[in-house]
Amino acid sequence: MFIFRQLFDQQSSTYTYLLGDSESAQAVLIDTVFEQSQRDIALLKELELTLVATLETHIHADHITGAWLMREAQGSDIALARDSNAEGADRYLTEGDRIAFGQRFLEVLATPGHTNGCLTFVLDDHSMAFTGDAILIRGCGRTDFQQGSSKSLYHSVRNKIFNLVDQCLLYPGHDYRGLTVTSVREEKLFNPRLGGNISENDYFGYMANLDIPHPKKIDEAVPANLRCGKPDKEHPLTDQQPWATLRFSFAGIWEIEPAMLEQLNCAYQLVDVRSQAEFDGPLGKINQAQLIPLDQLSERSGELDSEIPVIMVCRSGARSAQGLLLLQKQGFKKIANLAGGMLRWRAEGFKTESGLL
Repeated sequence: MFIFRQLFDQQSSTYTYLLGDSESAQAVLIDTVFEQSQRDIALLKELELTLVATLETHIHADHITGAWLMREAQGSDIALARDSNAEGADRYLTEGDRIAFGQRFLEVLATPGHTNGCLTFVLDDHSMAFTGDAILIRGCGRTDFQQGSSKSLYHSVRNKIFNLVDQCLLYPGHDYRGLTVTSVREEKLFNPRLGGNISENDYFGYMANLDIPHPKKIDEAVPANLRCGKPDKEHPLTDQQPWATLRFSFAGIWEIEPAMLEQLNCAYQLVDVRSQAEFDGPLGKINQAQLIPLDQLSERSGELDSEIPVIMVCRSGARSAQGLLLLQKQGFKKIANLAGGMLRWRAEGFKTESGLL
């Protein structure tokens, strides 16, 4: 089975794409974002996929790639255009190359114009293509910096991307209006910059008068991306925090396994957010748990020490996850949710007070 996920970074309006082959459990990521690496690793773990490569459609100016972090954490290869002039990649791509993941592969199209090293990745059955900034939904990437060329981009889109089958779905590198996907046919008909009977001169005039500011992070992002996202300083990416071994879920929650909580030997605060009746009920409670029902947590958060780790617990882990997010908004940094709540704690045989044995 083919696995496909479209992920979004709100800060830079960047799409990251996960493509996987369930039979081999191999996957690739297209256009990762540095700050979203924990999210991407969590999704790979939950889907039980091995990341074989991270792919870059181009050298980004609005965010820093997570490629280096993913290689450190997952052992994946970094692949991008030979014409990108980036250092530290494992594979430099040119037109016609293939990137395999299990029984599936992506074929490389060179689509320069936004930058010299822009690539489009086309799925083996031509059902979808990942265009980066070469063509956006009813738009295209700018051509006024980073070796941009309106002439190159016009021919990349009109002679290459538009030569894919009409039904091919196009997935862009960004969208600023909440749109997610388009198709070759739609863009050939309706793209106001490159579709229909628009000539080169029409397009050049359009692009020459965009008058938009440069990306805010360009001075930081471009040099970092020319290093494939490697930080100037050491930046470990692990599931470890100084006070405990935790797991970061795709839902964005730091979790602690029951066995890890049982073995935890540092000072911590255990907060049970169930109702009083549940706290005294059949599931019992964990020794030293402090009852603060979820609907009282906001007004009673001052009872907790923000410098001492907090572990949240409820019946199943759902309400306590809400409690965790609430405390995070109030500035708590050392905080985790008990995975599976009291149901899992009891199922795995760990000791409770009161309740039914």
